[in-house]
This record gives sequence, structure tokens and C-alpha cells, in this order.
Amino acid sequence: MTKLFLPSIEVTGRRIGYARVSTADQKLRMQLDALKAARCDRVFKDHGISGGKANRPGLDEALKTLKRGDALVVLKLDRLGRSVQHLSDLLVRLGNEGIHFCSLAEGINTTTPGGKLVYHLFAAFAEFNRDMIRENTVLGLAAAKQRGARVGRPRALAIDEILEGHRHVTQCGIPIGLVAERLEVSHATLTRGFRRAGLCYLN
Repeated sequence: MTKLFLPSIEVTGRRIGYARVSTADQKLRMQLDALKAARCDRVFKDHGISGGKANRPGLDEALKTLKRGDALVVLKLDRLGRSVQHLSDLLVRLGNEGIHFCSLAEGINTTTPGGKLVYHLFAAFAEFNRDMIRENTVLGLAAAKQRGARVGRPRALAIDEILEGHRHVTQCGIPIGLVAERLEVSHATLTRGFRRAGLCYLN
């Protein structure tokens, strides 16, 4: 049984809860009870949706609802992030927007000094990972050109390549041309891939 940490979440705004289960036959009750005990003002849910999915309607709505001074509350960290990188990027985004975060099972509460330390650790990890991606992308392109590899040839992109390419462009700041070359497609092919996956990209 998950041991809950029910903190005093001192925020000027609202407590917004988020709950998720991966399969249709799993129950949300334990998460909803915990979020109620944490006095959440509103709770968003994703039922039968894997954490690996890029689009989670409940989480998307929760993130749209959050305002500066609010707190996002979950039962466990794995209910929120698809991966450590995704979780790190999300927590950094929340912190930059003045939104607090609380995970009841892990006892993380960014309204406290200890919780702020956890936030800074996630931020440092996210920055380190972005730097590594940039470096690996540049080295990969240089190696490909040295081998005389042909870049920019038309081919279909898999959905995971599209998602990774979009993250490199929008979160890591790598020019779309470099990302397209690394994937061995044209700029236009990668842009079409973003549109096909419903991902926003401002040219």
C-alpha cells in the first residue's frame, strides 16, 4: 500500500490534481481519494491511457488550467511523466511559470525548501540532457558528412522519430534543418511529420 505524504500545500492559487491509469480495467479510486485528501480544488483524469502516450487529454487540460500560484498535485511521479526527461522538462516548465508541484507518495512539495531543491535537481538534469543531445547531434552530423553519407533523402518518418525531432527543435533549441539532416530527411518532410502528428511548430 502506498504511504501518503499529505503536506500543507501553501499556495496563493488552487490545487489542481491529476490522476492516470494505464488500462481500462484499472481503477482510479485510490488516486482520487488521495487527491481529495490533499484538498484539491479540481481533478483531471486519464483512464486507460499509457504514460508513454504523447497525447493525454486529461493532463493537457490540467496544464492549460494551471495558472501562476497554483499547484499541480499527483499521487506518484510515474502518473505524470512518460520518462525522466519528460518529467524533468515538465517540472522545469511549471517552475518557470510560477506553478508549484506536489507528489504525495514521494513527499515532493515545491512550496517547501526541500521541494525547491528537488526542482533544481530536475532542472539541472534537464539542462545536462539537452546539452548532451546538442553535442551528439553535431558530432553525428559531422561524422555522417565525413563518411560521405547522403543526407536529406526523402523517406517516411516513424512516429517516435517525429516526436524526438519535435522535442529537439522546440525544447533543445536545435535548428530544424540540423534535426532533419540527422534524421536523413528534408526540412519539408520533417515539417510535414510534425503536422501529421498534430504537433505545433512555428517556422
